[in-house]
Amino acid sequence: MKKVLLTGATGFLGSHLAKVLLEEKHELIILKRSFSNTSRIEGIISKVDVYDIDKCPLELPFEEHGKIDFVIHTATSYGRGGEKTTEIFETNTAFPLKLLEVATFFNTDTFFNTDTILCKHLNAYALTKKHFADWGKQFALMKKIQFINIKLEHMYGPGDDESKFTTYVINSCLANKPELKLTPGQQKRDFIYIADVLAAYLILLQKTVLIENFYEEFELGSGKAVTIKEFVETVHQITQSRTKLHFGALPYRENEIMESKANTNKLKKMGWQLRYTLKQGIKEILAATEKQQGVS
Repeated sequence: MKKVLLTGATGFLGSHLAKVLLEEKHELIILKRSFSNTSRIEGIISKVDVYDIDKCPLELPFEEHGKIDFVIHTATSYGRGGEKTTEIFETNTAFPLKLLEVATFFNTDTFFNTDTILCKHLNAYALTKKHFADWGKQFALMKKIQFINIKLEHMYGPGDDESKFTTYVINSCLANKPELKLTPGQQKRDFIYIADVLAAYLILLQKTVLIENFYEEFELGSGKAVTIKEFVETVHQITQSRTKLHFGALPYRENEIMESKANTNKLKKMGWQLRYTLKQGIKEILAATEKQQGVS
């Protein structure tokens, strides 16, 4: 059992990680804001130690819990809610840098950072994420702390944010919206189901002792790239949707990345294997949606 401090526990990835960490019998401490929506973790929040970072110093959980073995940082701002650039910078760069500094001072063994595969010049989100990853590498090169950087591809799964492209497409097809306006859809993306993401984090936690370098980077995805058009058509087919797909109705965004695919060889050497195909992942989401609708 390890002592783990987790950020972003009220988000999609963080909430799933919180649950599996508890299942693995780790002692879990989470950082959140006092006004965070805790609906995703309402079933476990009484089982963890919670600190509101807007109401206490970052040092407090380290002072009260003694040595914390791992910090897992998943909190992020995508900038989809109209946030100012300075707000995105505060969440994605300034806050985790402060946390990294505190963790280093209190002799935490390893800092796991959730990075993005995106090019830093794509948008403010990507730029600020890369900025912090560079700081993490600097700390590691100075041998202050072990820094594991996880470059995450396009994760998806039940309960993901509605602002995410994958969720938007699935919900639109399920609702049989009259039309779905899309780009030509030739850009390729690496989609990875949430359960496979969680499995990778757990393996890295379990086998950190085998990672000798102070800085190590892992790409986390399915290792396969499919076009956006193929993804949308797969969702459309599985949901048996009547929505009209209008490819080419929208232009590609500026600086669009036309292909993104993870190299998962390093993860595989650690013992990780992909379990869910794209079709299986989509079906899991549909099953979870149907179950949720049945409950409500």
